[in-house]
Amino acid sequence: MVFIFNKIPASNKKAKFYIFTYHILVQSARKIFFVLLFKTGPGMMKTILSFITVLFCKLSFSQFNDSVHHRFSFTSTGIYNKTKDVSSFVLNNGISFNIDRKKFSQNTAANWIYGHQLKQLTNNDLSVYADFDYLKNLQKLYYWALVNYDESYSLKINYRFQSGVGVGYTVVGEPDLSLVLSDGFVYETSDLTDPVLGKDIYQTVRNSFRVKYHWKIKNILILDGSNFIQPSLLSLKDYILKSNNTLSVKLNTWLAINASVGYNRISRTNRENLLITYGLAVDKYF
Repeated sequence: MVFIFNKIPASNKKAKFYIFTYHILVQSARKIFFVLLFKTGPGMMKTILSFITVLFCKLSFSQFNDSVHHRFSFTSTGIYNKTKDVSSFVLNNGISFNIDRKKFSQNTAANWIYGHQLKQLTNNDLSVYADFDYLKNLQKLYYWALVNYDESYSLKINYRFQSGVGVGYTVVGEPDLSLVLSDGFVYETSDLTDPVLGKDIYQTVRNSFRVKYHWKIKNILILDGSNFIQPSLLSLKDYILKSNNTLSVKLNTWLAINASVGYNRISRTNRENLLITYGLAVDKYF
């Protein structure tokens, strides 16, 4: 089941509620990022992370008005299978909060996947990120910044932290059809489990290229996708692939059936995962 709530606040009381909710999400992300920062301690990451964190916190307390768009979404899907000899289950939970203003937009999200098969752990994957887009709603060429934290049992990631900046370009920007390309550089510090060498702690700089699209067909079918490739500047054999694509079929103005496909691959550990989920989507405006 997927629940999605969208909001354009019209009063100060409601605006304060959204400020408070967003502040909680930002503070939670800050705690995770600063714990990782003190574990690794590279000066470059301290500078980038401190700047972006202060920026996000400052913007989260900006004055709200009728031109600000908010969106809060929560998703929870799962698959359980049991036979005489085999039992398995996978749970996929996600939460996000977005703010869209005239000059900038902010997005924070967290996703957790947990699974067992034959009483053996298969997934315990956590991802938390926050990003910021500047001038995206005013011109085709815009600027972005992000921070991202991952842990993944299935991909053998003990922890991975990324922060970076770059530019994006809106190829098509219509309400029913959009295509956005973005490119930039991210600094990464990671603790992985290498299949041959064992524990692998390293830092690198990656090029981060993303293709994001949205296509609504006659207000019935909706296609959404976000796809990344992140090769290291030190070696093209060291790359990360991320792909998330969703198809929704609207049953009426507030209810839809959706299916999503998520794929991740890390060449450094030679690990990959594929997750296909389906369920209902409730879209409510209030």
